[in-house]
Amino acid sequence: MIPLVEVSLRFMSEEMLLLLAALIFVALLLTKVGSKFGVPALLLFLVLGMLVGPDGLGLKLSNYEIPEFLGHAAMTVILLSGGMSTNYEEIRPIRKQAISLATLGVLLTTLLTGTFIYFVVSPMLGAVASAFLGCLMIAAIMGSTDSASVFAVLKEKKMQLKWNLTPMLELESGSNDPMAYVLTIVLVRLITMLRDGNFNLSPMAVVPFVLAVLAFQIFVGYLVGLAVGHGGKWLLKRINLQSSALYSIMLLCFGFFANGITSLMNGNGLLAIYTTAVIIGSDKKLPYKREIRIHLDGITYLVQLGMFLMLGIMARPSQMPHILLPAVLIAFFMFFIGRPASVFLSLLPFRKMPFRAKLFTSWVGLRGAGPILFALTPFLYGLEGSEDVLNIVFIVTLLSLLVQGTTLTSFAKLLKLNDIDIEDVDTFGVDIPEDMGMLRNHTVTEEELVAGKTLRDLHLPHGIRVVMVRRNGRYISPHGSFEMQAGDELLILIGETED
Repeated sequence: MIPLVEVSLRFMSEEMLLLLAALIFVALLLTKVGSKFGVPALLLFLVLGMLVGPDGLGLKLSNYEIPEFLGHAAMTVILLSGGMSTNYEEIRPIRKQAISLATLGVLLTTLLTGTFIYFVVSPMLGAVASAFLGCLMIAAIMGSTDSASVFAVLKEKKMQLKWNLTPMLELESGSNDPMAYVLTIVLVRLITMLRDGNFNLSPMAVVPFVLAVLAFQIFVGYLVGLAVGHGGKWLLKRINLQSSALYSIMLLCFGFFANGITSLMNGNGLLAIYTTAVIIGSDKKLPYKREIRIHLDGITYLVQLGMFLMLGIMARPSQMPHILLPAVLIAFFMFFIGRPASVFLSLLPFRKMPFRAKLFTSWVGLRGAGPILFALTPFLYGLEGSEDVLNIVFIVTLLSLLVQGTTLTSFAKLLKLNDIDIEDVDTFGVDIPEDMGMLRNHTVTEEELVAGKTLRDLHLPHGIRVVMVRRNGRYISPHGSFEMQAGDELLILIGETED
């Protein structure tokens, strides 16, 4: 395919910044289209990146070190946001299931998919899949699920899932990237050592070697995450910064500290980041906790958008025809065999978990930001066939968003897993500590004013208080004798009181 325009831009030049602003602007407009037709916005970002890439307008990213660096920065933000949103009290009952999925599940997905690639698909691919380790590497790159993709779809429909599936899937998606990344790095290094003749282990010693490296990296990552998390929590509660934005920036610093320190110790930095965020986010008395989450959510959406645009730009549709069939076969094997088998095997000890909950978990296998970053690793090590690996990841991610992403909510309804609708609460800008209770909205009706128009006449149950009233754009702090009108919007606090 001949590009319409050959674009050559310097990194961070004014022209590049203009192009990025235009792409982000168009991508945000596309979210309206995706919401209307039920298409995940991230899928549209992929397509937009492809349209301006080498086979579209002609924009090229020839230096893969820059995307790899930006990808690590983006993953830091994504994991921090995911960890800060993880409620420890909610994940406590299902942490064993989620950890099993995030570790054993990823390992089984890699083994099953890698074996399928080696025996079925490898003849259709080049040198990168000629050996079993190369096939395992391709599978490991796509071994993790993407929490942002999954819950972007679920939250659009405002759904809550039964049997604690929501926190379980959050914890799994937030913590399985480290496992997939460790497997990718270990396998890439093994392939590199074999290529360079520096590998002296016997075939029987390869598996113990890989398991030992995995155990060491996970142990170091978890240990550093604990240390940075508890240290960061202690400091954030005592430093007394002047605005919530500064707390968010400091939290980002803790994420980069955890990643950098762990990497220096040859541990898993992604696990350290997520552990740090979970520990800090579990503190109910953390200053500006709600604002920090809002800041991180905005930044996370931006970096997710950027990573999907980057994958689309790096993809070369003109080079995909020869790997289209194997990529489709790999995708559908993962959707219908690899992921379901790994989920059911990982959750085998948890017999009380219903079959339909496990079945839905099997379908929640959206690929996203992680594989985008991991697919750059073969480039950095100069492995032959790296372009094919990237294109396979592109096709699998595209199909995952298209096939699984558009059917998640309908599949949950088919299995009758939607419990209650998530209420979209407008807090009027008010922030309260989590231990005080929950904020809810209520609009006053004419019927409620028949017995009396004052707030006192409502006879609210114990533990429920009206915090604020919004009337015609004005905000009012009410008292017992405050006279309400039909259409008044009430911000209500539900929680225990001392009076």
